Amino acid sequence: MAINRKEILRSSWILVKGAIRFAFMVINNMVAIPSYVLYFIALQPLKLLDHKLFWHVEGLMFKWLLAMVSSWGWTAGYTVVEWGDDVKAITEDETVVLVNHQATGDVCTLMMCLQDKGTVVCHMMWLMEYIFKFTNFGIVSLIHGDFFIKQGKRHRDKQLVLLRQHLEKYYRSRGRKWIVLFPEGGFLRKRRETSQLFAKKNNLPFLKHVTLPRQGATEVILQTLCMQMENGAIGDANGAVAKHKGLQWVIDITIAYQKAKPIDIQTWIIGYRDPTVTNVHYRIYPIKDVPVESEALTSWLYQRFVEKEELLAHFYETGAFPPTKGQTTATSRPMVLDSVWLFVVQIIGFLSGYMWYNALHYLYHCLGL
Repeated sequence: MAINRKEILRSSWILVKGAIRFAFMVINNMVAIPSYVLYFIALQPLKLLDHKLFWHVEGLMFKWLLAMVSSWGWTAGYTVVEWGDDVKAITEDETVVLVNHQATGDVCTLMMCLQDKGTVVCHMMWLMEYIFKFTNFGIVSLIHGDFFIKQGKRHRDKQLVLLRQHLEKYYRSRGRKWIVLFPEGGFLRKRRETSQLFAKKNNLPFLKHVTLPRQGATEVILQTLCMQMENGAIGDANGAVAKHKGLQWVIDITIAYQKAKPIDIQTWIIGYRDPTVTNVHYRIYPIKDVPVESEALTSWLYQRFVEKEELLAHFYETGAFPPTKGQTTATSRPMVLDSVWLFVVQIIGFLSGYMWYNALHYLYHCLGL
């Protein structure tokens, strides 16, 4: 069947728009990421004078970079609608965030929907796959103090030891609050068959929209950041009673895409898919209700992902998440980003790049190189 003129024009527009967006993303990265690194170096004297203020400023720069990433999706018409518990009231509390993982766009979605949650993005720590360390954003995450974890049985024990050491060294010393991880340990499409075979072999729930989670990283986080002393006081990983409250909450986040078609990072950047709404469901659990012992925690995590399965099945059937316990109807909240703020952040990024280019150019000539 011949392609009509309208289809040709539409395809041409998608190609042109995608090329423009990709070029902007490349320039955006070339300007913003080096600026972040150079600001980090230039502010080292502040680190000596006021360690806490230094990491707060670094967190603000980190949030601005994530706002730039959010703007790529926002300008393509990829928006977020939120359901379930309102997490804004606990943004200043130490919290573990558990998220289902379908595609690379999950991270971008979180970057977007957490932008309006106070200073959460400034003070959050991410657990991500080791390969991301070598991406364009890897240097930023490395400086910020995120943890890159290697997958696979032969790496598991060593990685959990390294994670514990990383948390002890960086989590509270840098004022981190929320720590985000994907307990499934990989994308849904890659792990679903293996997970279902494991479930069948061990008489565990058969899941279609999520996979059975791995408890290792979650267990290390809970045991490291929320150790219970014999006298009932919260202590740090070294056994000393801490002045802070310690971990207070676990937030279970379920991401659902329209027609079960996840967005990947390529789509987020190029914007070749039609505008779409991603739905994000939150459920908050007090830390006192979360077991720390390995077997009990594994069971608790399995229960959470069975609930995710039910949530997603209901969403894909009806187009909405079910109401939370005690409610008769489910209510949603559109998450809205301030376009003016996104524009200002981009301007700051490009002006910073221009400033650093001139500063380095001047230094180059002064040194007679």
